[in-house]
Order: sequence, then structure tokens, then C-alpha cells
Amino acid sequence: MFELQKGLSVQEKLHILADAAKYDVACTSSGVDRKGGKGMLGNARACGICHSFAADGRCISLLKILMTNHCVYDCKYCINRVSNDVQRAAFTPEEICELTVEFYKRNYIEGLFLSSGVLRNPTYTMEKMCETLALLRNQYHFNGYIHVKTIPGASDELLAKAGCLADRISINLELPTEESLKELAPNKSFQTIINPMAKVSNTIAENRIALGKNAHMERSFGNRYLRGSIFNDENMKSLEGKKENTGMIGQTDARSGLKALDLTNDRELGIYGASDHIRPFAPAGQSTQMIIGASGESDYTLLQTTQRLYQSFDLKRVFYSAYIPINEDSALPSLDTAPPLLREHRLYQADWLLRFYGFQADELLSEEKPDFNVQIDPKCDWALRHLDIFPIEVQTASYDMILRVPGIGPRSAKRIMQARRYGSLSYEGLKKMGVVLKRAHYFITCGGHMMFKTPIEEKYIMRQLIGAHSKENWQITHTEQYHQMSLFDDFGVS
Repeated sequence: MFELQKGLSVQEKLHILADAAKYDVACTSSGVDRKGGKGMLGNARACGICHSFAADGRCISLLKILMTNHCVYDCKYCINRVSNDVQRAAFTPEEICELTVEFYKRNYIEGLFLSSGVLRNPTYTMEKMCETLALLRNQYHFNGYIHVKTIPGASDELLAKAGCLADRISINLELPTEESLKELAPNKSFQTIINPMAKVSNTIAENRIALGKNAHMERSFGNRYLRGSIFNDENMKSLEGKKENTGMIGQTDARSGLKALDLTNDRELGIYGASDHIRPFAPAGQSTQMIIGASGESDYTLLQTTQRLYQSFDLKRVFYSAYIPINEDSALPSLDTAPPLLREHRLYQADWLLRFYGFQADELLSEEKPDFNVQIDPKCDWALRHLDIFPIEVQTASYDMILRVPGIGPRSAKRIMQARRYGSLSYEGLKKMGVVLKRAHYFITCGGHMMFKTPIEEKYIMRQLIGAHSKENWQITHTEQYHQMSLFDDFGVS
């Protein structure tokens, strides 16, 4: 066991703990539209978040830090595992608050993402994180966006407190199957992650109902059970029973619908705001993260797990993190393995298809074809395997079918449906509507004619589409030009 290094300045701690946090992918502020308030600092307007780039090329928008990189767990994929000899540091709650406020005042950040290694035990760590959030909200009057990554194994009381103080909660699944979790994260268990995730989901739903909103987020997929992921039939029966039995976090509070805690003094929780009422519970929802490439699961298994997470827990987002080889271990890819950034990108695109395009996981992939062709996007990959239904006529096809054409998104599909009510369509008009014709023209006719004389043949179209994707693919896999932004950089123009 190691000791935390003492005598470090706040800047030295920031260098260590901001760098250690770059492996967490959770930089989004969607779901909150809270304006600034009198006597408060900042707001959480959905469109008010600025962006920069992380070391691996990802776009970040928040001050991302760990409270500490000390950890009693020995997860094989993690740089902060207990067996690694790395420099350790820890922020005090006051230091995190001062950093957040001072960086916000300088317009460096718009919000905070706070995570942590497990210091001593999950309960102690979560207590310190909640103390930080309560101090930031109530003493420093920070009204901006906060995303907190909770610690599995902490009590319901602390989970409720975190949800009352933060805009979004994440409980990271890390790996898509229970077998991989046991192999790579021996100190964690499937149930300690799923149980709090279910409780948070139920509490958010009840809070939405109390506020007069739909209890669930709108999703385009149905409620079919899928096999081959962590949610097999046996696990699903067990999980649904637990969700019914455990219910919400704490007791119902009639003022906001929040499942508040049954404590003698709620004010000590720090969940009251300036107007002396309880804040909404995690108004930006719940998210999770899965690591891509550390274990051997296929894209099919990952998508099945993703879809079941959305269906069972109504998550706002599932984030994917391409594994960057940082530890030498026989259970992990070798240190010279390139991070699967392109595969991560394709999974994000497939995730979008699940949520907004009406696709099911078992439509996009199957046991016979368990992985995407990373050279083209998943929608093109699906279309090439279903050339028997293409080309479709945009003048007469249904909205759902038009939405499945590569190069046509929900907005352009709606424009097509509206425009064809008043006249005939043309390829020039489709381009003005936002249709990406360099992909779409292989799969559509307009007025009975294709844009070019194109053979409907898989190998030919595949070659053309790979060429069309080549520039984007190169940019994704060559991210050396990006670097982790330092909040102490000189931003002057030379």
C-alpha cells in the first residue's frame, strides 16, 4: 500500500488528477436548460458549453478531474490500479470548489466533471465527493453544470445526495459482460453496478412524473429482450425483481417528487438551493461508460448490452472509451496495440441509429456477422447487406424507410416528407434539404431515375463508399495533432 504524496501545490495536483481523468468519457451537458439565478454563479444552459480536445482527440467541455487517484481496487485496465507505481494526489473539497469557480470566472470552463479513485472504501469516497458538491452549490453558489461519477457500493443515502446536487449521474459499467468484469476488475461485481443504476433510474422517472413530464426518455426502439449480453434471461428476471423490490431511493417528497432521504435534518445534506426547496434529482439523467478493446467482446455484444441499458434504465447516454494500452498484463492487449478509435467511432454511430433511427441491435449485426466494417459507417454497412430492398423511390417511400437510407437523417427525412406533398422532388432539391448524396445516391431513385447509372452490386458500392469515408477515417485514426488542454496554457495569438 502506498501513501498520498504530501506537500503538493494545487497546480501540481491539477496536473496529476486532470491527466488521470482523461480516460473517463462523459463530457456532455445535454438535458439541462437551467438559467442563471440572482446571487448564483453560472448556469447550465444546454447550448452554453465550450469545447476543447483531450489527449486522444476527444472533444471535452468540462473541467475533468479526479478527487483522488488513490485507489484500493486493482482493475487491470486502469492506470490508477493499486498495484501501479504512479504519483498519487488528492484534492480537498475546498480546493475543487476554488478551482471550479476560478476557472469558470476566467471563462476556461462551463461546468465540472468529478470522478475519483476509491479512497479507503466506496462510502468514504462518496462522502467526500458529496461534501464537495454541497460546498460548491451552497457556499460557493455555483449554478453551472455538474456531472458526478458515483462509486458503486456507496449507500443509497449518498447516492440520493449526489443526485440532488449534480445535474447528471454516471455509474460506469466499464465492461459489457460479467465474465470480463470478473477477469479485468476482480474487486467489482455486476450487481453492485446494476442495483444503484436501477434505483437512480426509478428515482429520475418518479421525479419527472412529479414535474409533469414523461417518465421516460423517448426512444425509437421497442422493448424486446436480447440475448448474448450481460442481460441474459436469468439476469433479466433477477434484475426486474430487484427493481420492483428496491424501488426508489429513500422516501417520497411531495414538493418535487424527488425521493428525498428520511433524515432528521435535510439541510445538512446540502440539497437545498437558494430558494429553500429541494433541487430536481439528476435533471440531465444518468449515463454509463464501457471500455472498448480491453476485452474480446464483439460489436454485436456491445450493441446488445447498450440497447438493454437504454431499455432497462432509460439512460441518457452510453459512452464508449477506446482502450489505450497503459498496463502490461497478460489479460490485456499488448502495449504496442493502437487504441481502436475508429471502432469506437462506429459504435457511437450505431448507438445513434439505435436511439433515433428505429434500428435494433439484431438488425445491425448478428452472430454470423458480429462486427462492423470499420471502413464505412454502420448505416452503409447495413444497407449493403440489404441491397434487395434498394433503391427506394423517395417520392413514395415511407418515412421509416427513407430514414434508413445512408446519407439521410431525421431532419432531411422530414423535409422530404413535407416537400413531396407540394410537388415533385429533384436531386438538386434533395441536396438543399441536407441529403448527403455522395452516399445516398446508390440507394435511392428520384422520379424513377437514379442520379447516376450505378450497378446495384455490393463490391462496387463498397469500394465507392470506402473512398468516400477515407478522409474521415484518416482524421479519426490520426489524432496526434490534439493534446490535453492545460488550463495554464498561454492562449495569446502569436
